[in-house]
Amino acid sequence: MALADLDFAYLTTVGRKSGRPRTIEIWFALDGDTVYLLSGGGDSAHWVRNLQANRQAKVRLGRKTYSGTARFVEGQPEDRTARRMLAAKYEAWEPGKRLSSWARNSLLVAIDVSR
Repeated sequence: MALADLDFAYLTTVGRKSGRPRTIEIWFALDGDTVYLLSGGGDSAHWVRNLQANRQAKVRLGRKTYSGTARFVEGQPEDRTARRMLAAKYEAWEPGKRLSSWARNSLLVAIDVSR
């Protein structure tokens, strides 16, 4: 199975208060060496707040773990493409259809990983 076809990724951030690793299971889209994530909770999600404090993260895809650096994609050229990738993967979105509220309004985060 290709990494992009996996159902979930496991994102590990550094706790902004504790400094300890924090891991969550999360939906993702993969494009080259970039993992895209949507936060329905926007910037109030703990994993997002951790990344705002420390952009270094680890992403486990299948049995492999990759180190990476987070960036917030809002308004960047890849924003539209990444949202559509996530919607197509998890919501059976097709070109010509309107994106769901989740795909349109969630905070988009990219993790550029080293493979």
